[in-house]
This record gives sequence, C-alpha cells and structure tokens, in this order.
Amino acid sequence: MTAPPTHPRRTLSVPATVAPPQPAAAPAAGANPHFRLLGGEPAVRQLVAHFYDAMDQRSDAMFIRALHPADLGQARERLFQFLSGWLGGPPLYAERHGPPRLRRAHAAFAIDAAARDAWMACMDQALGAVVRDPGLRDELRAAFMKVATALVNR
Repeated sequence: MTAPPTHPRRTLSVPATVAPPQPAAAPAAGANPHFRLLGGEPAVRQLVAHFYDAMDQRSDAMFIRALHPADLGQARERLFQFLSGWLGGPPLYAERHGPPRLRRAHAAFAIDAAARDAWMACMDQALGAVVRDPGLRDELRAAFMKVATALVNR
C-alpha cells in the first residue's frame, strides 16, 4: 500500500486588518498560492455559488440570508472579487472598489458568534463541494474562520 502524498504546509495569512495584500508589479516569492491551488477563477466562482446556494437553503442560515437583498447577484460578484485577491489571484475588489475594509463594511450588522457560525456553516458546505484536497480545504477553513471571527462585533 502506498502512503498518501504529503503536501507542504501552506498558510493563508490573515492580517489583523483583514485586508488583502497590495498588488505588486510581479508576484513575490512565496506569494499566496491559494487562488491557483483552488483552480483559479472558475473554482472561486464555484465556491461563491455554492456558498450563496447554501445560504439560501440552510435553515440555520436564514437569519444571515435575511441581511442580504433578495437578488444576490451583486453580493456574489463582490465576494468573488474579494476572494480573488484575498486568495492570491487578481486583486479585483481593490481595483474596482478600493481596499475591502471588511470590519467597516460589516459594522452596521450585528454579528455575533451565532452569525459567524451560520456563515461558516455555509462556507464549510461550499468548501466541501469545491475543494477536493483535504489539506487545502482545512487551510482555507481556518483562514475563513479567522476572518469571520474578526468580524464579530457583538
């Protein structure tokens, strides 16, 4: 029996401000590889689609779904743009809207541990549907949890 392949430990750094890295003229050595490892734009779009589909379908996410407009088109596109840059791909959100400033953008919403957990349940479902590599899935889940926890304001 052959041992399963081991993957070098990759980390997704989540700065205290939860802002994506600033765009550089050329990729730096050791730049965030998650966008590429995930599968690039098609996979990130799938992740976003599965995330919002889960939010529409999960009874434990109804209260966070209610915080969004009925039409999720703009929310889907903005999350895709944010994740693109945050995961190490093109910094689409920053190019179109400026720095994300997630805490400021979410300050108007009461985000407690239950809201964080509901959001994470949707993201876990999406990660399970899109990310086949268990190590990568665990790394992304841990990074998303850091961001979600940083947004708790109640």
